[in-house]
Amino acid sequence: MEALYHQTNKQVHEVQSYMGHLETSDKQSVHLVENDIQARIDRIFSNLERLEILSSKEPANKRQNAKLRVDQLKYDVQHLQTALRNFQHRRYVQEQQEKQREELLARTFTANGTHKKILDVANMLGLSNTVMRLIEKRAFQDKYFMIGGMLLSCMVMFLVVQYLT
Repeated sequence: MEALYHQTNKQVHEVQSYMGHLETSDKQSVHLVENDIQARIDRIFSNLERLEILSSKEPANKRQNAKLRVDQLKYDVQHLQTALRNFQHRRYVQEQQEKQREELLARTFTANGTHKKILDVANMLGLSNTVMRLIEKRAFQDKYFMIGGMLLSCMVMFLVVQYLT
């Protein structure tokens, strides 16, 4: 049991050092390093299963200590597994963000695009260019009437509050 415990403990430390390599590896080899780490973690879990069986066969005075050591190793390996999953999730999210960024950069945005579409729809409905220009002029004038009305309403509210309270 002691030999298997020390071998498993050594494997845990190797996986911890490989986790450091995972952060510094390039995009092409990161999958290889992840697969290697996952394979090592799987081997460690199989060793831990054997260690649990062996620890239950230990003499009564050593059994508690042996189980405690195996549980500590299991706890460490679970943390390594979680760290690997977190790294994979962060990498996946980063790849998705880069992909979305590239898609956004590939798009062409034009401010006149919607205006042109509106004009195309209006032309399909049979409105002439003269009528369209009148509508645009009226919309421009209505904007100033709206701003003036808002200012007048604010001024009236201010005067009511000022003189009636």
